Amino acid sequence: MSHLETRDLTIRFGGHVAVDGVSCSFRPGELTAIVGPNGAGKTTYFNLISGQLRATSGTILFEGKDITGYSAPLRTRAGLGRAFQLTNLFPNLSVEENVRLAVQAERGVHYDLLRPWMAHRDLIARADAILDQVALGSRRQVAATALSHGDQRKLEVALMMALEPKVFMFDEPTAGMSIDEVPVVLDLIARLKQDKAKIILLVEHKMDVVRSLADRIIVLHNGRLVADGKPAEVIASPIVQEAYLGIAPGRSAA
Repeated sequence: MSHLETRDLTIRFGGHVAVDGVSCSFRPGELTAIVGPNGAGKTTYFNLISGQLRATSGTILFEGKDITGYSAPLRTRAGLGRAFQLTNLFPNLSVEENVRLAVQAERGVHYDLLRPWMAHRDLIARADAILDQVALGSRRQVAATALSHGDQRKLEVALMMALEPKVFMFDEPTAGMSIDEVPVVLDLIARLKQDKAKIILLVEHKMDVVRSLADRIIVLHNGRLVADGKPAEVIASPIVQEAYLGIAPGRSAA
């Protein structure tokens, strides 16, 4: 079973400490929401875990291995999957080709001049099965750039699924979506939660989204971990409501 942990994780930009000694562990079968005000260090913490940034100090452990020095691609190969606030797709390739390339990467299949891609029926079948799971099967031949923002987010989830990660990391997955598009992506994440061998991390500002998905909430403020617990307990905490979620005392967290 996968286990992810940060120990005293810290990063400084000049004199500014963006993440300050955060120690936290994440378990399989649990979706942890990371919340806090703008500038709290949430996305920076994500970037440290996924390898987009290198820590000034501290340690990242995954499945008992120190991965602090791993590059982002090495962490992906180790099992950490990351979806970004802005979609990270091949815009001019079809939906199916985007996912097929991710399946190809996961299986270590390299391009062969003597064997056209249509001969790799197993890769295409796997890509199509994933597209059906994310409700994009009918759009498999559409260019990624022609998709709506919501469908692009669904495609990005499909790319992560194709890589078969042990950790799913979502950074504001509903950002920029219309009201109609949000439930589809939330349903995808809810279905991923059903696999109790996976760790899911979610950065999200919308508390209704957090309440609907999270098994646990951690709160960052000024780069520090200031709260960690069950959603109802954390949301009900006066200090979290007032200082970290922007909710005045005595008001609902709705």
